[in-house]
Amino acid sequence: MNNEELSPQLQNQIAQFQQLQQQLQLITTQRYQLETKLNEISNTLEELKNLSKKTPVYKSIGSLMIKAEDKEAIKNEINEQKETIEIRVKTLKRQEEHLGKRHQALKQQLSEALAAGEIQDAR
Repeated sequence: MNNEELSPQLQNQIAQFQQLQQQLQLITTQRYQLETKLNEISNTLEELKNLSKKTPVYKSIGSLMIKAEDKEAIKNEINEQKETIEIRVKTLKRQEEHLGKRHQALKQQLSEALAAGEIQDAR
């Protein structure tokens, strides 16, 4: 069965299905990347907690490493980053869930349409 045999509506649904698949993959990839960053931040906060008060802490600014005088300010800054990323991950999870449901519904529609033989006569 080639594209000329499919109804225009079915061709459109297939295109939408493929687009949803791509969006879903993109969102999943973004979520995984942010979750990895969240892990790194959590590890960083844990390490900061275990440091003695005399241990110097350095902050990366571009390609420079600068000694941080205020460890609490650094902890607060990292906590803010963590909160921002947590919110973003929750948003991506919701989007992923929503797109997943739409993807499944469209997949079901396509399966039913193809099984019912929504094929135009090639005459």
